[in-house]
Amino acid sequence: MFFAQNLGKHPSALRIGPLALSGRVVLAPMAGVTDAGLRRAAHRRGAALTFSEMVASTGFLQGDGECRARASPAEGGPRATQLVGCEPAAMAEAAQRLEADGAELIDINMGCPARRVAGALAGSALMRDLDAAVRILEAVVGAVAVPVTLKTRLGWDDANRNAVALAAKAQAVGVRMVTVHARTRCQFYQGAADWRAVAEVVAAVDIPVVVNGDCRSLEDARAMLAASGASAVMIGRAAIGAPWVVGAFARALERGTPVVAPAPEDRRDDALGHLEYLLTSMGARAGLRHARKHLSAYATNEAAPEPLRRALVTTEAPAEAFDLLGRAFEPSLERAA
Repeated sequence: MFFAQNLGKHPSALRIGPLALSGRVVLAPMAGVTDAGLRRAAHRRGAALTFSEMVASTGFLQGDGECRARASPAEGGPRATQLVGCEPAAMAEAAQRLEADGAELIDINMGCPARRVAGALAGSALMRDLDAAVRILEAVVGAVAVPVTLKTRLGWDDANRNAVALAAKAQAVGVRMVTVHARTRCQFYQGAADWRAVAEVVAAVDIPVVVNGDCRSLEDARAMLAASGASAVMIGRAAIGAPWVVGAFARALERGTPVVAPAPEDRRDDALGHLEYLLTSMGARAGLRHARKHLSAYATNEAAPEPLRRALVTTEAPAEAFDLLGRAFEPSLERAA
């Protein structure tokens, strides 16, 4: 099959240290998006691995409520928590506490392009100082027994594409997997992801490499694997409002079949469960406001009428949100609010 023939150096079941994954499509860590409710829905539909939103190490150690909420576990799969920070000691201590709380994998963020993150010399800013990056990786790897992985970009800008050098250094200090978003930091999310550039990283290391960036369809996933030779694909924005796509893409790639979506009632149950999680964990007011991006995406993906979508993202009443969200999955054209 196509998928089995395009797995780079890792044609057998993908392993990250002791973790054996059931599929080769994983869900990206996305700040403000991959809360435990979304990850739980993705696992329910077959995702082999999902990553938490990035957790700021210093905030987590100081007991910040938002940081601790981001680290909340999701039922159904390995608990992978992403950390971001610039201080090796704080990163190591946060990783130890997360491991003690049940984390099964710690991912280090060296790819976030956000100005508030890079401006604090964390995230993608570490690609401008590989010595500092290695000190963080060494500290975290030395602090925990669970696998440590790395997410990065191609480099800071086109004149400084150093993902190959960073990946090699990461492997040397014990990192077990590298994910490369195939853009530079200065591109942010503009332009097309350069999947072929990830092939240079694959050639430079023996650990699994995951290719990320612009995976919107099964055809994209196939092209990403073919261009990069990577061991797996990471899906980001395409899973917003459709957490089932992670598992569905993995099955389609493995079997050489088209993508098969869950039944509408199953997609509805996942969406309603996600909304319930947000309301329960964050409170009715904050949870409903936080949910709006998800509610809009669920309704848009289901081609719900525009009046229903508008009502869904403006209601302040949880009961009405549940009713509208359920109606978004009905096949009838009589769903308009």
